[in-house]
Amino acid sequence: MNTFADSARTALHLISSFDPALWTIVGRSLGVSATACAIGFGIGLIVGAWLGVARFRGRQAALAVLNTLLALPSVVVGLMVYLLLSRTGPLGFLGWMFSFKAMVVAQVVLVIPVVTALTRQTVEDADLQHGEQLTSLGAASMLRGLLLAWDERYALLTVMMAAFGRAVSEVGAVMIVGGNIDGFTRVMTTAIALETSKGDLPLALALGIVLLAVVLLLNALIGWLRAWRERIDGSTASPATGWVAS
Repeated sequence: MNTFADSARTALHLISSFDPALWTIVGRSLGVSATACAIGFGIGLIVGAWLGVARFRGRQAALAVLNTLLALPSVVVGLMVYLLLSRTGPLGFLGWMFSFKAMVVAQVVLVIPVVTALTRQTVEDADLQHGEQLTSLGAASMLRGLLLAWDERYALLTVMMAAFGRAVSEVGAVMIVGGNIDGFTRVMTTAIALETSKGDLPLALALGIVLLAVVLLLNALIGWLRAWRERIDGSTASPATGWVAS
């Protein structure tokens, strides 16, 4: 292909014709990232909710470490997971190296700091507004944090989106622990890098279009959910506010 237009036309044809090689890579990529996002979001939500309300000696140091982990390079994560899962590593007996599971582990490590930090900030802001009421009812720190997180669940949808974006766009770590093996561990980002280096621009462009479409679809869904929630909150507002939902 000598022109961008030719590559774009071929890329769109690959997408519309449901090319098996293309959609196998897409399915595997979404499977890895969705699994990692679900696991990482669950862990990060609990830790972040607790950090948002807990007060203890060394909390500022813990937050500083957490904020540092937000910028953790993916290749460093890949190296750490590689050392853990390699045959001579402490978790080598699992036999996960160069597999779907290894890529999930790497992405979970990347997702947890993002979810924890953003959840902590969201819950802490909510705690400042109406956390005293829960405290007066006898709610312990962990319970208060989880209740506040539930109250802010629609805001946390954005956190989930950020976590998925961090996972699905990652390339360095999954390249190291997955090996980019065709038919087994090749995902969208690693395939884009490989096909571009090989000069197969149509396939790389097709994967890029699908990746952008997935992120756009999730953003649209979250925007719709937040707008729906605002309408529900508005329709149940107290008459004392003087505002009537249309």
